[in-house]
This record gives sequence, structure tokens and C-alpha cells, in this order.
Amino acid sequence: MNTRSHYDVAIIGAGMSGLAAGIRLAHFGRKVCIFERHNAVGGLNSFYSIAGRRYDVGLHAMTNFVRPGVKGTPLTKLLRQLRIERDEFALCEQKQSRIAFGPRGETSLRFTNDFEVLAGEVAAKFPAQTDGFRRLIEQVRTWDDVSLIAVPESARAIVRRHISDPLLEDMLFCPVMYYGSASERDMEFGQFVIMFKALFLEGFARPFEGVRVVIRVLLEKYRSAGGERRMKCGVQRIVTQAGRATALILDDGAEVTADHVISSIGAPETEALLEGGRRPLGAVGSNADSENERRPEVAVHPNTGRHSFVETITILNCQPADIGWGDDTIIFFNDSPRFDYACPADDVDVRSGVICIPNNFEFGPERELPEGIFRVTCLANPAPWFAMTEDAYREAKRVWFARVQASARRFVPPVDDLVLTRAVVTTDMFTPRTIAKFTGHFNGAIYGAPRKIRDGRTPYSNLYLCGTDQGFLGIVGAMLSGISMANYHILQKG
Repeated sequence: MNTRSHYDVAIIGAGMSGLAAGIRLAHFGRKVCIFERHNAVGGLNSFYSIAGRRYDVGLHAMTNFVRPGVKGTPLTKLLRQLRIERDEFALCEQKQSRIAFGPRGETSLRFTNDFEVLAGEVAAKFPAQTDGFRRLIEQVRTWDDVSLIAVPESARAIVRRHISDPLLEDMLFCPVMYYGSASERDMEFGQFVIMFKALFLEGFARPFEGVRVVIRVLLEKYRSAGGERRMKCGVQRIVTQAGRATALILDDGAEVTADHVISSIGAPETEALLEGGRRPLGAVGSNADSENERRPEVAVHPNTGRHSFVETITILNCQPADIGWGDDTIIFFNDSPRFDYACPADDVDVRSGVICIPNNFEFGPERELPEGIFRVTCLANPAPWFAMTEDAYREAKRVWFARVQASARRFVPPVDDLVLTRAVVTTDMFTPRTIAKFTGHFNGAIYGAPRKIRDGRTPYSNLYLCGTDQGFLGIVGAMLSGISMANYHILQKG
């Protein structure tokens, strides 16, 4: 049992950023403890089991992939700073992915981990935009997206200086927003650059066994460096005095002190823990074992994301290639004249979304996932999901599962309904309510606060933020956020 009551650094949350910060600090001899309210690490990127079957959540693909020998990229920096060998993640590249727009995907852009494939697609489908697209890429390549003091600028405004066709504009924004935007309809250009590089200039990959490989590697690095973690032991309150965080009150009432505190749980979520601070609505009971023990409420904090997501997961008794779904790894789709990335008026907006088929990575000869997996993500409004009774909630999941599946199937090769029904082994679905319960994120807002705090500073001199609300996105971005904040605020100051 952990008995220490004082640490050099206390970290709130065992997501990817918290784990990375902990590893980096422990490497340099700091006494570190990570406090995690839930019983699993990984935060937004984790896995769960039902009837012995493991489901990944969060991870569609690990972005920022580059091949061995490519230097100066987020992935290579991450591996070096955490002392991880490339082979430990055992990343397998995507086959190909698509952006498909129109009622049945009539206009599509194919892309791979070779950027020239996308460039060629743009030139072929939007010849009048070729020069502007190249100018946009040059600006993306040269933009300082890791600056901690950058002045926010509208991504839409900057992209429109180069791209005049609204269809191409929306097609470029769709993947970038679905994989990282906490803002509606537009995003800060630095965030756009981070995601554009991660998706298109670098690429997609995945460990054969999914996100648990990444988690396993991080946990082993943290343990071997001497870091401590306390699971099912959240922080209930941050005590402050004279401009400093002086103590953490844990869920069990115990008090812990630390010279430095890093919070990876989100900006408004951290603010809610501060002594005397107002707890925004939407905080979920820490010890609830089922979703209906305490229903979350919509958060009213001004810097809380408004939109969330649903995801349907279908397990098949065959490989997706066996029914004609073997080409694309990820498909970003939209059926409407304009792409509307915003909190839906209805429970779910099935007009756009993301299809992920994890089987369609290049796992190598004679190696394939044991079952087929078909995942679909769509935008969701947290308010109605939070308000439902348990019976209404189950019925809504049934109804929206069918609608999400029907929408997504327009963008993959047709399969006879009877053939697909016979291939389905089981299904599952998560909603904003699930996300809020298992992550503690207000509103089930996966990408956190619309206004990011790039330098991680708070009003308290020894309390810092890392993770989604610091502003580095994706799995690699989250880990880099933890590393950067640990370096910037603690290690560089001795």
C-alpha cells in the first residue's frame, strides 16, 4: 500500500499525457505519483471487456506515424524523450483512407501515409485548386505549431486565402475536426496545423493488439522509472494558499502534498477542484458502477466543449474484406452540401461521421485480427443523453445504433442485409453519457475546452495543465503535452 504523503510532483489523471509526464519526471529522479479516479489507465484512449471480448475506445489510429529514420517529428521526439524503442509499439501502417462527400460519397479523396497520394487526388479532382493547395501545404509545413505563446487565428480564414472551393475546404476540415477539434465549425489555425500534419503529412498506424500495447509500454516505463500510481483514488479538491496549490484532498479524505501539481483532466475540470471554485455541472459521481447511478448534467462552464460523440461497434464473424470492406482503413464521410461540425439539434447527427475498420492495417503476411470490427463515430448532443431515464436511454441507443449504421453503410461497398446480419456476432455503443461517466470530462467533450492554454499555466504558480486542454492533440500529441509541460515547468527549472 502507498503510504507516502508528500511527492515532488502529483499528477491528476492517468491518461496518455499524465503517464508521459510521470515517466519523464521519474527518469530524472523526481518522486511522482499519479492519482486516477477510475480503475483503468489511458483516459480517453483505453479499452474495456464485455464477455471476455476486448474493445478499444478512443484509438481509431495512432496519428503522427513516420517511418524509421525520419527525424524531427512528434513521434521520434516522443520515443526519444520517453526512452521507448520503436519496436515496442510495433506500429503497423494503414492501407489507405478516404474522405467521401455527397449522399453516397460521390466525391472522394484517397490518402495514405505517402502525402503525394493526397496531393495527386486534389490535383485530379480539384485542378483549379492545385496551386492554392500547395501554398496551403507550405504554410502548414512552416507554421510553428508548438509555440506556447502563439496568437489564435481562424483556420477557416487562413485556409480560404489559399482554397476557394467550399467543397475542398470542407473535405480538408472534416478529418482534422473529427480527430481533434473542440470548437464548432472553425478551429484555431495552430490546432488545424497540428492535426493536418498528424493525419496527412505524417500518417496513420496501429499496434496489432490495439491501444493496450501503448498502455502496457507506458506503464512498464513508468514502473521501471520508480513512479507510483494510485488507482480508484481520485482527487476531490485542490487546496490553495498564497497563490500556490498546497494540498490535494483525495476521494477517501486523505491529504497529500506536492511541490508541483500537474492536472491532465481538463481545464474546467481542474478549476472545479480548486478550493472555493465553483464546480461546473456535469461532474460525475466518482464511485458509480453503472451509468444510471448518477446521471451527469450539462456543464455551463464557459470553456467547456458543447458537442460530444456516439460510436457504434460491430463485431463480425469474418474479415471485412470477405464482404467487400477490405480496402479502406478509415473513411471520413459527409452527405450534405456543407460540412456542419457542431453540437447537433437532435440526439445525434448522422449526416457526417468517421468509419474505422481496424482490420485494414498492414499487419503483415499470415496475421489478421481474429474478428472483423466495424466502428462508426458521429457527432452527438450531450444534453438529451444526460437527461434520459434508463429505459429511454436503452431505447435511444437501439434507435440511434440503427440510424448510425444505415448512414455509414452508404459510404462502403454495398452488402446484402441478410449477409451482414448473419456476419454480426455482437454489437456495442457508447454515448456522451458513457464518456462523461468513464472519463469525467464535462459534457462528454472528448476534445475538451475550445480555448486551449498552450503554456499550461494556471493562476497558481505550481499547478499546471497538460493533455487535451493544453492543446497538443491525438495519442502522440497527448504524450508530447505531458513531456513538454514536465520539461517546461519543472525539469528546466531544476
